[in-house]
Amino acid sequence: MRREIYREIEVPEGVEVSIEGTSVSVKGREGEQVRKFILGEVEMGMNEGKIRIGSQKATKKEKKIINTVVAHLDNMLKGAQEKFEYQLKICSSHFPMTAEIKGNEAIIKNFLGEKTPRISKIIPGVEVEINGNTIVVKSSNKELAGQVAANFETATKIRGRDLRVFQDGIYITNKSGRGI
Repeated sequence: MRREIYREIEVPEGVEVSIEGTSVSVKGREGEQVRKFILGEVEMGMNEGKIRIGSQKATKKEKKIINTVVAHLDNMLKGAQEKFEYQLKICSSHFPMTAEIKGNEAIIKNFLGEKTPRISKIIPGVEVEINGNTIVVKSSNKELAGQVAANFETATKIRGRDLRVFQDGIYITNKSGRGI
């Protein structure tokens, strides 16, 4: 059944939004993000400080597209005002593990006593701070910050050992917006 569905997002003060076709750019005090959406039959436009997304004859497919685009735009608007922050903790019970940043890579040394260091990629546009056993990942783009945090976790993933005994690694302890 087709029906008219429109959603509006209010643009906060201090944030500039420009829409050109299917490309949206959001600029704020924390940075600028540009994203291109695949809209299909969905219309997107600006009027009076609000972003309007919708369709005259929307099906389930268009409704899914509308809700997905609204979620991405919400994250872009929040990121333009305040950076997303992920906190990770270095846990080492068997061997003292250290982590350091060199360029666009994080080097994890002495993980489970291994001689070769493990390397985690840091995506451009993401800030990483290491303070003792705490790692803080910040970015205005939520997806990039989450990916760098996930890169730290996967770099220290244990394979071939009993996970109940070997609990060493780097784990996310706090995501932006909620604690774990």
